[in-house]
Formats: sequence, structure tokens, C-alpha cells
Amino acid sequence: MTSKELMERRNRVLPKAMYTTSTLNAASAKGAVFYDAEGVEYIDFSGGIGVLNAGHCPTPVSRAIAKQAQTLMHTFFNVLTHEPYVLLAEKLVEILPHGEATKVMFVSTGAEAVENAVKIARQATGRQGIICYTGGFHGRTLMGMSLTSKVSYKTGCGPFAPEIYRLPFPDYYHNGHGQAFDTFVEQELENFKKYLSTVVAPDNVAAVILEPVQGEGGFYIVPPRYLQGLHEICKQHGILLILDEVQSGFGRTGKWAAYEHYGVIPDISTWAKSMGSGIPIAAVMGKAEVMDKALPGTLGGTYAGNPVACAGALASIEYMQQIDINRKGEQVGKTLLNFFNKLKKECPAIGEVRGLGAMVAIELVKNQNPNLPDPDLTKNLVTACAARGLFLISAGVYGNVIRVLCPLVISQPMLKKGLEIMREELLKF
Repeated sequence: MTSKELMERRNRVLPKAMYTTSTLNAASAKGAVFYDAEGVEYIDFSGGIGVLNAGHCPTPVSRAIAKQAQTLMHTFFNVLTHEPYVLLAEKLVEILPHGEATKVMFVSTGAEAVENAVKIARQATGRQGIICYTGGFHGRTLMGMSLTSKVSYKTGCGPFAPEIYRLPFPDYYHNGHGQAFDTFVEQELENFKKYLSTVVAPDNVAAVILEPVQGEGGFYIVPPRYLQGLHEICKQHGILLILDEVQSGFGRTGKWAAYEHYGVIPDISTWAKSMGSGIPIAAVMGKAEVMDKALPGTLGGTYAGNPVACAGALASIEYMQQIDINRKGEQVGKTLLNFFNKLKKECPAIGEVRGLGAMVAIELVKNQNPNLPDPDLTKNLVTACAARGLFLISAGVYGNVIRVLCPLVISQPMLKKGLEIMREELLKF
């Protein structure tokens, strides 16, 4: 079967809304590469959109999944406990403690994790309001879409959940307007305080949710002082801080959690993607006194914490510990930032290079103007690189950001080969 034949079959049976940004397919994969139906090899700079930090099909994970599938494939955890769930929860509490006591629950997707984090926050505080940010992406469920900023992900899907309030993300590149960086950050914190006086009262706000590094939004990084100041404001008003680490977790920024770079511990956090190396599993973690405020019956789900998924996630984390995934994240990140900063001097289309660890992106603009995004160039670059065996993905509200989410197990020669393809193709335009 050819790639063309597979796409024709796809189009006959899938709804148009299940669009694809590429005509490529994947027949098999290992490490940092995948192969299409014709056996053509591609360097994977997408990593399943942040799912494959430990690489495609890591052997210990595949073995753990197969072993568990032969022993116990399913129970509804709310009525029948199984050990893989408890083992995985214990492992997460070990590597990502939220203060003195931490508790964990599992679901199947990052969007579900966000839904449940909001439910917990509302029950814990007795309040309804949730503050989110422009550029944020939190899923495609009703609550997820309500919190998500990019309109193309939710066109025609309303009405949306009430009591959602949105603030501009503290994006210095677009909104700094010549101010000193520190001045800009302090002004953004003041704007947040004003928001609590002019838009929504703090005693009606259950939580603030944000990504320490925005994923779909374009890899914008929360300034350290902003997150620290936000944390202080939240504590002052009894507002819970939810950090969405679905894309930024498990070594992507060079640490288990992006928030570890900031010296801030959230009240609640959400996790998915690389936690399971491709197995559908996600988690909500939080301080025990917060998590325990949720009432019996309000949390759970038929497949939440499935034994096979838990076994796969536990094997993924243990494998990442074994290979020191955080060190690999640091190394990949240094290579990416060094390369792109040099390329920026050659290529005026690169408006900004930004990154935290290996969560690195370049933003493509016209005339070096942050307010003139160039999505056409971005699309052309993705297409040109695919023709040479490099699979890229874009991001950003305007689709003008190239984000790199390659598996962190990628070798330096392969990483540099992919980057050189990017350089050569970008400089052709």
C-alpha cells in the first residue's frame, strides 16, 4: 500500500474536521526516526507533539506493556484497585512532590486532566472563576476549549463554559514596546492585580491556569519574576495556581517539570504526553489538602488509570530515569539554542529564538516586525523539509512558529543533520 492510497482511504472514512497538516504517514518508528509506507526514513522533530521524549517505541516500555496486557488489561479503578495505578502514583509523588504531602489521580488525556483540575479547584475553594491566558492551549473538551485561546480550535463549538476570564500572556517580544524587561514584567503583575479589581473579584476566582511554556501558543516562556509574583498574589487571595505541564514535562525543559526552573510549587498540576511514551494516560497532581477537597464520585472514569497504561507510564518514567532524560534535555536544548541564535544572524525572517531546555522555537516574521507574522513562509519551510526527510511542525496563534519537539534520545549527529536541513531550506526563501 502506498502513502497516496492510505490518504485516499483516510479521506473516505474520516470527517473533514480530522484534518492533517501533512500527507505523510508513519508505518514504523524507532528512537528519533519514523518510516513511511514506502520505507522512507524521516528525522522526527515533532515527537508526536511532545509525547516521545524517550523516543519511539523504547524497548523497556514495549515490554512492560506486553507483559501487563497478558496479566490484567482492565478494571474500573473506582471499584476494583490494581497495583500498577498505585505504583505509578508513588513514582510521580517521588519525582514531583507538591509540598509536604502530594496526591495523584489518573485519566486518559491532557484535556481530561485539565477538566479534573478545574473541578478540584472549584470544590477546594467553593468558587467558580478560572483565569487563563491568551495563547494558552488546554484541550478540545468543553472546558478545554473554553480555556484555549486559539479560535480555530473552537469555531462553531460554543456556547462555552461560563466563569472563564482571560488575560494577555506576559509576552515581552510582542508587547514589550521598548520597555526594560523587568519593568514590563512588573507592569504585567500590576495589570493582573487591576484585573482582580475591575473584571473579576478575587473571592470569586477558584484558580489561575497557565502553561509555564506555552505549547500550541508558540513556546512563549513565562518570565520567572512573573510566575513568582503571580504565585504570591494567588496565595494572598486564596486562589489556587494550576500549572499545565502536559507538553513541558518529563525532561523537555531539562527538568521533570518546567516549574522547577522557577522555584514555584503549584497547588495543582496537569501531566500527559511523554509520561506514557504514546500510551493514553494523564495525571492530575496536587497538594494533598487540595486534592482531598474533591467529593467522592466527582473524580474517575471508565479507563482512568487503566492497568496497561499505568504499566507503560511507570516503565517510561523508570527508563527516563535510567538514561537521565533531564541531562539529555539540557544537551539537546543547548544545541538547538546555539544553532538557532547563529542562524538568526543569517536569516532576517527569524524574529525571535526562544526556549527553555529543549523546548525551543523560532518565530518567522516579515521585515523583522513582531506584528507581521509569516505563516506562508512557515508552511513552505515545513513542506520543503519534509521533502528532504525532516518532519517539522508549526505552532502559534498565527501559525508562524516552528517548534522543535524531537525525541530527547536523538543523537547529536542526527540532530545536527536535521538542523542543517532547516538552515539550508530556510535560506533558500
